[in-house]
Amino acid sequence: MNFFRGVMGGQAAGPQPSGAETIHKLCDRVASSTLLEDRRDAVRALKSLSKKYRMEVGTQAMDHLINILQTDRSDSEILGYALDTLYNIICNDEEEEQDESEDAVTPLPVSGKHKNVSMPDENSQKQADDLGAQFTEMFIQDPEHVTLLLALLEEFDFHVRWPAVKLLTALLKNQGVQLQGVILVSPMGVSRLMDLLGDSREVIRNDGLLLLQQLTKSNAAIQKIVAFENAFERLLDIITEEGSSDGGIVVEDCLLLLLNLLKNNSSNQNFFKEGSYIQRMKPWFEVSDDNSGWSAQKVTNLHLMLQLVRVMVSPVNSPGATASCQKSMYQCGLLQQLCTILMATGVPADILTETINTVSEVIRGSQVNQDYFASVNAPSNPPRPAIVVLLMSMVNERQPFVLRCAVLYCFQCFLYKNQKGQGEIVATLLPSTIDANSISAGQLLCGGLFSADSLSNWCAAVALAHALQDNLTQKEQLLRVQLATSLGKPPVSLLQQCTNILSQGSKVQTRVGLLMLLCTWISNCPIAVTHFLHNQENVPFLTAQISENLGEDERLVQGLCALLLGICIYYNDNSLENYTKEKLKQLIEKRIGKENFVEKLGFITKHELYSRAAQKPQPVFPSPEQMLFDHEFTKLVKELEGVITKAVHKSSEEEKKEEEVKKTLEQHDNIVTQYKELIREQDAQIQELKEQVASMSSQNEVMQTTVTQQLSQIQQHKDQYNILKLKLGKDNQSQSNGQGDVSQVNGLQTEELTQLREEVEELRKQHTLLQTLLGDKDTLIDTLRSEASQAAEVSAGGSENEELLKELEALRSQVQSQSAEINQLSTERQELLRRAEAGSSDVVPSTDSTIDAAKMAELESRLSAQTTEKERLKEETKTLSESRADLEQQLASATSTVAILQTEKTKLQTEVQESKKEQDDLLMLLADQDQKIHSLKLRLKGLGETVEDEDDLDARDQTDDDDEEDEDED
Repeated sequence: MNFFRGVMGGQAAGPQPSGAETIHKLCDRVASSTLLEDRRDAVRALKSLSKKYRMEVGTQAMDHLINILQTDRSDSEILGYALDTLYNIICNDEEEEQDESEDAVTPLPVSGKHKNVSMPDENSQKQADDLGAQFTEMFIQDPEHVTLLLALLEEFDFHVRWPAVKLLTALLKNQGVQLQGVILVSPMGVSRLMDLLGDSREVIRNDGLLLLQQLTKSNAAIQKIVAFENAFERLLDIITEEGSSDGGIVVEDCLLLLLNLLKNNSSNQNFFKEGSYIQRMKPWFEVSDDNSGWSAQKVTNLHLMLQLVRVMVSPVNSPGATASCQKSMYQCGLLQQLCTILMATGVPADILTETINTVSEVIRGSQVNQDYFASVNAPSNPPRPAIVVLLMSMVNERQPFVLRCAVLYCFQCFLYKNQKGQGEIVATLLPSTIDANSISAGQLLCGGLFSADSLSNWCAAVALAHALQDNLTQKEQLLRVQLATSLGKPPVSLLQQCTNILSQGSKVQTRVGLLMLLCTWISNCPIAVTHFLHNQENVPFLTAQISENLGEDERLVQGLCALLLGICIYYNDNSLENYTKEKLKQLIEKRIGKENFVEKLGFITKHELYSRAAQKPQPVFPSPEQMLFDHEFTKLVKELEGVITKAVHKSSEEEKKEEEVKKTLEQHDNIVTQYKELIREQDAQIQELKEQVASMSSQNEVMQTTVTQQLSQIQQHKDQYNILKLKLGKDNQSQSNGQGDVSQVNGLQTEELTQLREEVEELRKQHTLLQTLLGDKDTLIDTLRSEASQAAEVSAGGSENEELLKELEALRSQVQSQSAEINQLSTERQELLRRAEAGSSDVVPSTDSTIDAAKMAELESRLSAQTTEKERLKEETKTLSESRADLEQQLASATSTVAILQTEKTKLQTEVQESKKEQDDLLMLLADQDQKIHSLKLRLKGLGETVEDEDDLDARDQTDDDDEEDEDED
């Protein structure tokens, strides 16, 4: 332990060893000690020396430290010391020295950001960077070392996991590309790093964000893997937890990582959009009414958030992806929220500038978003359109330069592919729409175009040129604009006023802006060229400017003048006799020279600022003096430079030949166009006929199906009718049997019954004959007749019942009279019995008693006979009553059967009528179908198509059948 006390700063006698010697001894101790405690103390000593003796520790101890990481995985303390030592020798950041004691716990910083305390001079910093890169290269020579670090990230112990994260971050800073390749091929390498975002210890999570920032730089493959590891969800959750724009530096780190993942990565951008993460960005921009006291961190966060929106709608993205993101931003209300910030008060200037740029790209090329932006009003009294308020800032020379550039970019994006907006801007300049009581966009542009500030001149000229971009109608409309220059003088046109300012020799920036406006205005517009050439001073001015030998600053003006004169030649319709194409070319040849003219024309593209402006649409300039070229104008120059050069070099004969060739080609093109139109019409007609044929075929199939269905329904109706007919026949037979019995009861003759049956048989024969002749209709008529005969029979049965009832009543009256007589005789018998009993007391019978006895016997015989007759009549009455009940029941049954038959008859008649109507309709449809098919065949024959008639098909089928029969016979 005395050795370690000497190393750690203890007092020892004798000369002190040098740093290299001490480090060498410590390395030997690490390599040779068998006790873990000795190795731990040696590694801790190396850690304390690694900052002061970085070179020595790195060259002598790196292999031993890596060996410690491999062999002593069970001791987290020695792993932490080894990782910290490696970090100190690899990291290039200058940090404060941290006092550590033998048993002290390492203090935890609040954030993962590491700030430089002292600023070393340039040479020492460069040496430190080189040293860190060399040690990093030594470390990653073996990819297993990186894999070992990734495995250590799975250790939950803070003293292992946090140093491992810092060491990986330092390695990525020094040798990012090589380390990215190793991590990319390492199994689960990116997934282990993504797990750091879920660590509950903020220090590790925050340093994990820094690590992922370094890992995702300029590597699309790793960016995709990180994105599909649910990085967007996790990062947005962290931003929300930390307070969004009001959060601290952690929010900034998350936003930087999001920018790395999304910038120039179309796959991740599409994943971000499809995952509905754009909607989660809206709450970031909810700014309160009290916008005072913005902290520097909030400004930084909001600036990054705006950049994140711009990444999604950047003009360099594919048009389809940009349009989709623009649509989503409008639908979720993000654009509306940005416009609220745009019109709010108290917003810092740099945030306002970035917001204007963001709104510009959100509305660029999107008609819906552009229309919404046109409807936004500033909260002023009276309310003014946001476009007008922004243009007021653009032409105000007291506003910051970057803000004016942002407003110009916003106006350009508003007019990009927006002919409706272009028309509205130009309309504010026309005499019929000028409102003297309000400030319009056109008035602001004219004011800026002719103000004393050259930057306002340039911005207004470029803005007005964008109102004319690719819009021939507005170019012609702008020729109507008249300006009142001063009192007492007639108004002059806007075109004339621009040329007047050019001739006055103003600042270069002003003249460049006006020349760009004129070139855009008259290009591809022969009427504007004629108006420009009509002023006799314009052509001499241009030739004078081009022919002079001026300084470097005037070269760009000369090139633009050459371009303007070349446009006058190329788009000249020869309507002015003095300035035809040929005369202008002769003028160039005499006054300037063709070669000199082409050389001056090339000054534009050779200018140092031309290529910078051609790179991207946003006007970004280091200083106002370098604001000379517009992005859209560079496209126009690229398009016209070659054709103007050819037009100037062509002779009159070549031009005449070319014009003749053009006319011939135009004629050929017209002929070809006519034939193409004819072919298109014929194709359209053929397609229409084919569609009609297909429609007719489908209709025919439907009709055939309908006919089949109708036929099946008719067959069903026939079957039902036959069943009903059979049922009716059985009922008629049963009724005939019942009626025969009634006839026998009532004494009807058999001849009458036979006659009725013969009549029914005759009717059936007639029914059969009519069914053969007329079908279903006659069948129904026969049915009705048979039903009528049945009704007649039922009515006959009813009359017979009435006769039976009368006879029954007569019998009842007879029974009653006989009952009365029986009662009388019974009374007399009782009287006689009483008398006999009274006379039985006499001894000698008399003659009277003999007579009475004989009379009594007679009465008793009569009484017995009457009683017998009474019982017989009662039985007969009972039988007749039962017969009457049966007849009444048969009558009711016959009546209900007649009602049912009448209902069935009505139903069958209705169904027959409907079937006949449907058959008639089908026949009409089939006739129309045949007529249409016949007309279509005629039309197809007229068009030259081969159409086979049904007769031909029948004849061919017959021929085929005959051939088959011949072959069978052979």
